[in-house]
Amino acid sequence: MSAPSHETTALEKDRRQTLAGHLVELRKRLLWSLVALLVATGVSFLFVEDIYGFLVKPLAQAMGPGDSQRLIYTGLTEAFFTYLKVSFFAGIFLSFPVMAMQIWKFIAPGLYKTEKHAFLPFLIATPVLFFAGAALVYYWLMPVAWQFFLSFQSDGGATALPIQLEARVGEYLDLVMLLIFAFGLCFQLPVLLVLLGRAGIVTSAQLVKGRRYAIVIAFVVAAFLTPPDVLSQFALAIPIILLYEVSILVIRYLQTPSARAE
Repeated sequence: MSAPSHETTALEKDRRQTLAGHLVELRKRLLWSLVALLVATGVSFLFVEDIYGFLVKPLAQAMGPGDSQRLIYTGLTEAFFTYLKVSFFAGIFLSFPVMAMQIWKFIAPGLYKTEKHAFLPFLIATPVLFFAGAALVYYWLMPVAWQFFLSFQSDGGATALPIQLEARVGEYLDLVMLLIFAFGLCFQLPVLLVLLGRAGIVTSAQLVKGRRYAIVIAFVVAAFLTPPDVLSQFALAIPIILLYEVSILVIRYLQTPSARAE
């Protein structure tokens, strides 16, 4: 066998150097993101009682003024670790712009100018859609759902013994954070589908053809991510279906000759 040429050896060396450079850059961006998350979490912990008050406000309003009900904790460390989780939850929100910027700085050098212009709207749409989903669940779903669940309380007249809510603070905040993240992530559907459309992986015709399956999947996902009541499931499934339809329209527009040329 002949020895490898100098050109092949040099090419392999350049590839190793390029890979090492990408790994170093990736580590740098991950470290910046981690530092931003830790700092944001620490700052959030200083205001954790205000954040806690914001998250429990829908429940307090559903209970009504002067209500004697409250949130409890049954473990000695439960309240402390719940505050830590709330701080981390808020830290993700506060540090997300920094994380998004680090992602952009990592991938931007490998893109052409036209590709940067094409990718930037998706980077902007991601947090906007996430906050839209979070706002929907906080300002609409939670007040209605909490009022519905509280309606099952009784004063004992018909049930012999009173049925009163004694919710644990950890369970309540876990449920709230799960709903906010679930709605925020599901609202990323247009970003994912339009990116697949721009890459030529899916077309608007394929999405139209698979609409019936998408509707079923939307309700299945809503059933897994929301509390076991029909109201919450419809509140998540219907926006997912609407966003699916919006994605079809956007991909159809991007497939027009003028849009492709642009």
